[in-house]
Amino acid sequence: MGASVEQKFMEKQLSEVESSCQEDNQDAPEPQARAGWNSKIEYFLAQVGFSVGLGNVWRFPYLCHQNGGGSFLLLYVLLMLVVGIPLFFLELAAGQAIRQGSIGVWKSISPRLVGIGYSSCVVCFFVALYYNVILAWSLFYLGNSFQSPLPWTTCPEVGNVTGANSTTSYFWYRKALDITDSINDTGSFNPYIVGCLLAAWAIVCLGMFKGIKSSVKVMYFSSIFPYVVLFCFLVRGLLLEGALEGITYMFYPKVTADDVWRQAATQVFFALGLGFGSIIAYSSYNPKNNNCHRDAYTVSFINFFTSVLATLVVFAVLGFRANKITAECVVRYDSHLKKKKNRISLLHFTLEPFGVQGTGLVFIVFTEAMSLLPGSPFWSALFFLMLLNLGLSTMFGTMEGILAPLTDRFKTLANNKTKLTVLSCLVGFLIGLLFTQRCGNYFVMMFDDYSATLPLIIVVVFENFSVSWLYGADRFLDDIEAMLGWRPSVAYKYLWKYICQLAMLVLLAATTIRMFIEPPTYRMWKKEMVRSPMPLAPPPTANSCPEPVEIDNTIKHSLLRRSLFRYTPQAVSSPPPSELS
Repeated sequence: MGASVEQKFMEKQLSEVESSCQEDNQDAPEPQARAGWNSKIEYFLAQVGFSVGLGNVWRFPYLCHQNGGGSFLLLYVLLMLVVGIPLFFLELAAGQAIRQGSIGVWKSISPRLVGIGYSSCVVCFFVALYYNVILAWSLFYLGNSFQSPLPWTTCPEVGNVTGANSTTSYFWYRKALDITDSINDTGSFNPYIVGCLLAAWAIVCLGMFKGIKSSVKVMYFSSIFPYVVLFCFLVRGLLLEGALEGITYMFYPKVTADDVWRQAATQVFFALGLGFGSIIAYSSYNPKNNNCHRDAYTVSFINFFTSVLATLVVFAVLGFRANKITAECVVRYDSHLKKKKNRISLLHFTLEPFGVQGTGLVFIVFTEAMSLLPGSPFWSALFFLMLLNLGLSTMFGTMEGILAPLTDRFKTLANNKTKLTVLSCLVGFLIGLLFTQRCGNYFVMMFDDYSATLPLIIVVVFENFSVSWLYGADRFLDDIEAMLGWRPSVAYKYLWKYICQLAMLVLLAATTIRMFIEPPTYRMWKKEMVRSPMPLAPPPTANSCPEPVEIDNTIKHSLLRRSLFRYTPQAVSSPPPSELS
């Protein structure tokens, strides 16, 4: 009897506890579900938009030619297959499995690894600072494209002399940048670039205002439009005289650099956007069963295809430019060349070793080539609008690599994500004013060379080591199998543990040694070199219109060298670091 009463009492108590827990659960707020992509196409556009950036247009063509042409492409594909894609797949799978930003992913694997995520955020911030300045320059050129003739087609003249040997270089250094003689001479702020930088950050802020929900709407245009422009340029370029010679010259094997492996590996590394945390952030919004393995291959090969397409466009247009310069040179010095005129196919020029990548290619050489096209304002506006969209897609990914990890890690920031986005853009603009000074281009070059390369390589080394050795490659493959419903090849285990790890360590060592052997330098504009008058029609010399030579079709492409990249910036190397400090 006593036992029965006691049993009833206990049942009553348990019933009260259960009902109390149910009431508490009903009163407790539901955990906020993680945002997700509305469709696979949105995710695909975001991931491709981030990985395809300005480097595909102004870095890859230069590396392709300088390191052997077709042989560099084969080396690039090899490194992409055995190093780039496995590491890309690792980041995609980690973000999709844990559904957190870079900080949360590495903290989930081990609390001691949380520093990897914070490092990615810091590097993303450094890159965003100067990357948006390049967008500001693109905006400036875009605004100046709506006039005819284009403002960079002429130089100011006094009497019969001009102050620069290239109209586009004059406009770039004197009008757009109004650059000082060195990094020590800061000068005042450039009001035009300040305004363009403010506009660039405002566009980024509006695009990121509501996270991926708002940025992806912009990416429907910014990720697709560049391909439309590249195809338009390719079709137009192939119809120009000299385009085929330019494309052939692209594949002509030049003397390969000693560090071609390092340059190819570095290009694969940055082309895919490894280490930024943006890949992890974008992938974390995917459903668990998304086929991230297929995504890794698809995005990587689209990135490679874009690089090759951009290279074809660049060399087709520059081939036309080379042909135009050669023809004008022949006409100008007809009396000098009269006896050999019938034997001329092209003039023999030598390729300049500098000025053919980065801003030198986009804002000087390619800009000069476009000014020779019929309807040049239209093509110029189209080109710089393409650059702006390429940069915006990358900037959205870079900012997501900062905002997503922080909002995942700190609840207060998650509740005020809009304010965090606005504040981040405002801080980025204020710090970015450093690059809008008249000496700002020097800082952009140094940030581009030294602020991200080494830190990102270190981040990826620790990422790969953490997953393949600390967490365990087999265990990670088990997690992927649970997500996808099938197990990836065991080859990934050995690629992650040995091939990728060794390759990244070798790249880290090579980059570090190179930084010690070659101290930090920058190219310094020397105004006194362009103040001296230059005759408008100098006699033919080795630097202007050399002696013509007879050539046949088998070597014709090798004789476009100087014409393809005839850009001679009046600049010298910087003083040693001790003098800079």
